[in-house]
Amino acid sequence: MGNYIQISFDGIQSEQQELLIAFLSEAGYEGFEENDNVLSAYIEEKNFDKVLLNELVYKYQLTYTEQLIPQQNWNKFWESNFQPVVVEDFVAIRANFHAIIPGVKYEIVITPKMSFGTGHHATTYMMIQQMRELDFTGKSVFDFGTGTGVLAILAEKLGASGVLAIDNDEWSIENAQENISYNKCLKIQAQLSDTFQDTTKYDIILANINRNVILGNAKSIASSLKENGRLLLSGLLEEDETAIREFFNTHNLFLRKKYSKNSWISLLFSR
Repeated sequence: MGNYIQISFDGIQSEQQELLIAFLSEAGYEGFEENDNVLSAYIEEKNFDKVLLNELVYKYQLTYTEQLIPQQNWNKFWESNFQPVVVEDFVAIRANFHAIIPGVKYEIVITPKMSFGTGHHATTYMMIQQMRELDFTGKSVFDFGTGTGVLAILAEKLGASGVLAIDNDEWSIENAQENISYNKCLKIQAQLSDTFQDTTKYDIILANINRNVILGNAKSIASSLKENGRLLLSGLLEEDETAIREFFNTHNLFLRKKYSKNSWISLLFSR
């Protein structure tokens, strides 16, 4: 893992923040911090494309500052900016240096490194909200694009019999494995992979990625879901809903529930 570049956009509204995160995620940015009128995005220095960034800035008339974060300072920097996340009275996500959070049913402790999925983003938050309403007891689960592993960890805590969690980023898998171990989970297998393998069928499939990755793997996803299984998606914007619904409808998967937050959506499908 090398140096990182921090790009901070000032004076932007929340809807702009959500659109920027979607574009930057597809451009290789790996982590985001959302504060009032400020969005900070992080990308490994070797993957930084300043021309692409300036095209985006010009298109949306934005201003930004750029900062180099040396490798040896990264973890300390990330930890200093990580705050606990509480999803209603259901789940609290915190680092090991935070105090225990009372009044929630489940607590997940993660090492706040450069992996997507700390619960701060609307998509992870909504995935957790929808997971609350599903029965995971004794179910097999596939977590596609696991990031920090937080959804896989929650699936085990909710009673899953086994969870396969994959991600295409080696750093994320290392981080997920660390978090899985810290939370004393024994039923999660984390693997480095960039495609959905359809050799096994699952009761529940979780995919909090983005429209292009979901549609690129949609056929395998649909064929890997058991009869009466549940497919829970996010990483999607409102305008993605039609294309996602149309594809999965052709595979006899139909929308059962939709959550919306800050222009982002989470969709629950079943046969």
